[in-house]
Amino acid sequence: MTGVGLTSPLGDDLPTFRKALIEGRAHIENIEMRYMGTVHAGVCHFDAKRYQSRRELRNSTRVGSVSIYCAREAVKAAGLDWEAVEKSRVGVYLGITEHGNVETENEVFNISQFNYDTRYWTHHHNPRTVANNPAGEVTLNMGITGPHYTIGAACAAGNAGIIQAYFMLRLGEVDLALAGGVSESIRTFGIFAGFKSQGALAVHEDPNKASRPFDKARNGIVVSEGGAIYTMERLSDARARGAHILAEIIGYHMNSDAVDAVLPNATRQAECMRAAIAKAGLTPADIDIVNTHATSTPQGDIQECEAIRAVFPVETCPRTRVNNTKGYIGHAMGAAGALELAGNLPAFEDGWVHPCINVDDLDPACDTGNLVLNQAEQHPEIRTILNNSFGMLGINSSLIVKKFAD
Repeated sequence: MTGVGLTSPLGDDLPTFRKALIEGRAHIENIEMRYMGTVHAGVCHFDAKRYQSRRELRNSTRVGSVSIYCAREAVKAAGLDWEAVEKSRVGVYLGITEHGNVETENEVFNISQFNYDTRYWTHHHNPRTVANNPAGEVTLNMGITGPHYTIGAACAAGNAGIIQAYFMLRLGEVDLALAGGVSESIRTFGIFAGFKSQGALAVHEDPNKASRPFDKARNGIVVSEGGAIYTMERLSDARARGAHILAEIIGYHMNSDAVDAVLPNATRQAECMRAAIAKAGLTPADIDIVNTHATSTPQGDIQECEAIRAVFPVETCPRTRVNNTKGYIGHAMGAAGALELAGNLPAFEDGWVHPCINVDDLDPACDTGNLVLNQAEQHPEIRTILNNSFGMLGINSSLIVKKFAD
């Protein structure tokens, strides 16, 4: 990983994002949602016009704009001479939770104002709603002629996009990959309505305290939008051009619960983490930070904490620290894993582990014994990070990165 571009409710670049995490500052807003009224949401405020014209924005999608912004920023952060890059050797692999709901909901609402006359349905609908749209919009904007596609992996998608790029680079199919996860989830009432009907939509008088993983009073998810895209290269190529290396990918695993469409399974999650650690040639005690997926749902948080206790018992893993990012920004769905990894990467340089916030009363069932709670901790050296992302239909992913040492 040689560069990262992101947009989040905390800011639109890594230093701003990181500063808020270390300081323990959440940023959740109240927005008005069609048919539902006021809901909590994590909203991004990036400048889409930085990389798209007004005409392009009219024809584009929100998630396409998120993707273009993050991809362009990632290339800039990597110090690449984009004009000199062979575009046929660049691949774009973006994880998504869902795509097309926003555009379809908007068009149905639009024609409802005209007695459902489909003559008022936009001719841009099909290219806007195909599943490969976010990655495809990046290729159109940046002139990339290599492969592009999205990876539908529910809320494990951010990790899945990175893992796919890892494979394609190792296979020699591409020389440079733009990979990560993106989401426009706050633009669709269906997401909010679905979580509300499940009893899993967070409510709090203070929106900044609505997302509270591990707290005894947690009551659900805060839906957010965002994106994080990485420039990924083979180590030999990155070293040849003298690139600054953010991290090396050394382990990964994905598996399935095969138990329930919504409720996670601690046994399968533990198996996923153990397999990723084994592929990395490490032991659990070698992991310095575990970034949890925990979404602030009553049962989901408990299941993941059970898995973490099984894999990282404090007696044998005294160095391992466990944190969470959703208390700050809510759940960015397909972007969650990639964004949360980005927030932890600067720990390789500064030694700080950002905390889980909004934990006023720790649920005993979520006490792993090694949670970093409410205040950042500094450690002599952070060398490895394990990033968890789990999703509906029982899809699990664990990604391990390490600090680059020449």
